[in-house]
Amino acid sequence: MALILLSCWPLAAQDRPLVVAHRGYWQSRGSAQNSIAALIRADEINAYAVEFDVHLTADDILVVNHDHAVEGVAIQQSPYAAVKDFRLPNGEKIPTAREYLEAARRTQLRLVFELKSHATPERNREAAQISIELLKEKKLLPRTEFITFNLDAGKEFIRLAPEADVYYLNGELSPGELKALGFAGLDYHYGVMQKNPQWFREAKALGLGINVWTVNDTTLMGEMTDAGADFITTDLPNDALKWISTVYSKE
Repeated sequence: MALILLSCWPLAAQDRPLVVAHRGYWQSRGSAQNSIAALIRADEINAYAVEFDVHLTADDILVVNHDHAVEGVAIQQSPYAAVKDFRLPNGEKIPTAREYLEAARRTQLRLVFELKSHATPERNREAAQISIELLKEKKLLPRTEFITFNLDAGKEFIRLAPEADVYYLNGELSPGELKALGFAGLDYHYGVMQKNPQWFREAKALGLGINVWTVNDTTLMGEMTDAGADFITTDLPNDALKWISTVYSKE
């Protein structure tokens, strides 16, 4: 893929981008996507944050998993009992959000909580409400940033936790539109930002944060950080941290 060079927003050395481990550091030994092992590994390499995906089961249990279905069982349309015994590739059982957050309490990581889209506006709002309640119970809300593709869920996070940062993922809204809705920033695929390079400048002017996903190539990391990205979400957090250390130590 041809890369568009964007260099209008170079970062100062103290403004080096922060690394978000996408579904944890799951490419490490003994790990798997959205596993507790991947969470712990991300903490061990000193990533800024870990991103993880959350669904609400039919009986209102929050489950950490990327796909909407596991071995043909639809998580959101099924009771927790129907999915609780499924295993991740590393042998862990699929964690509940409660279990995941208990493990997260033992780390220094910030948490990037992605609530997956649910079937109806009402269910999206219910999932957001139950998520906020759990995070408050675990006293982790101050360490949590929310991301979602769903506007109903995003608006509910903003309403229920105005002190938290909520970012939007879908890519169709401009920085101005996000600001008007109360979002703290945009969290868009790098391809969206390549097509709309002016959004870096507009977001900065509005005081919005900028995250880009999923950036697994150092050339692309350079392009996005030169353009003004504050955060880099990557499947290769250890490589990204080494690249940042090398590049910004020269500043």
